[in-house]
Amino acid sequence: MSDKSIIFFLSSAIIFLIAVIVYQRFVFNKGIQMKLKKIGEKLSDILEDDSDEKVMVFTDNKILMNLSGQINRMLLDRQKTKIDYRRQEISTKKMLANISHDIKTPLTVILGYLEIMRIENKEDEILKKVELKAKQVMELINQFFTLAKLEAGDVGMKITKININELCRENVLGFYELLLQKEFAVDISIPEQKIFVQGDTESINRILNNLLSNAIRYGSDGKYIGFFLREDKRYVYIDVADKGKGIGKEFAASVFERLYTMEDSRNRQIQGNGLGLTIAKNLAKQMGGDILLESEPGIKTVFTVKLKKVLY
Repeated sequence: MSDKSIIFFLSSAIIFLIAVIVYQRFVFNKGIQMKLKKIGEKLSDILEDDSDEKVMVFTDNKILMNLSGQINRMLLDRQKTKIDYRRQEISTKKMLANISHDIKTPLTVILGYLEIMRIENKEDEILKKVELKAKQVMELINQFFTLAKLEAGDVGMKITKININELCRENVLGFYELLLQKEFAVDISIPEQKIFVQGDTESINRILNNLLSNAIRYGSDGKYIGFFLREDKRYVYIDVADKGKGIGKEFAASVFERLYTMEDSRNRQIQGNGLGLTIAKNLAKQMGGDILLESEPGIKTVFTVKLKKVLY
């Protein structure tokens, strides 16, 4: 064999070995990238779903094994933090419920004495104002107590099959005289055909009472109130509409938050104590429903109660 043939053979062998090494390196890197991609996707799913799963990777690569181990360690710490937070949150809510209950007892006694004093001094305007403010404080405490019990999961609801048509009529009739006195234009649409929902009668009454009261109070500029009952295949919807000043888009996402109030910069009037809508939304969610808001300031504001429909 000539020298040229030997050199050609050796060169070819070297090139082949280099190609094999490059190919193996490429396959190795691609395999690592695929596994890293799977780890990233799995981690993203866990965070998105807020689940307690762990990242599993099947490999003999020590670096990847160490990486997945550290990720799972962080996920475990996150899970423990979530559990501790939930325990503290439940404990805090129960404490607030107990405090609210403890405050109610002496305030009830104070209200009793104020009532006696007012009966004996009927013309005392200052005493009337003190009693009024004391009643407002009692109402606020009652709302705190209700919300704390709701959020602590300590409210027993009696979920039954309810004729929502009749319940809606009762609630509207309860406000009808007030609406006439205030000269509101009233638009009501409640179907004659019976519609049944799954819910708690007392809770639905409280929700509708809150929404109707708010519509009358804050929609007085528009002198209009609408009340509409409608349905689809799965849900029943109750719309309570007014044509008052409305709620700006910057506030719409926050009106259901605890203690959130809306302040009109033109007249500096604070709308409510920030608990009524929070309680209403909590009650709706506990029944498997929700409360939605759609508002165009100065045109129309619509609060929609969404309830589960009884399909049989």
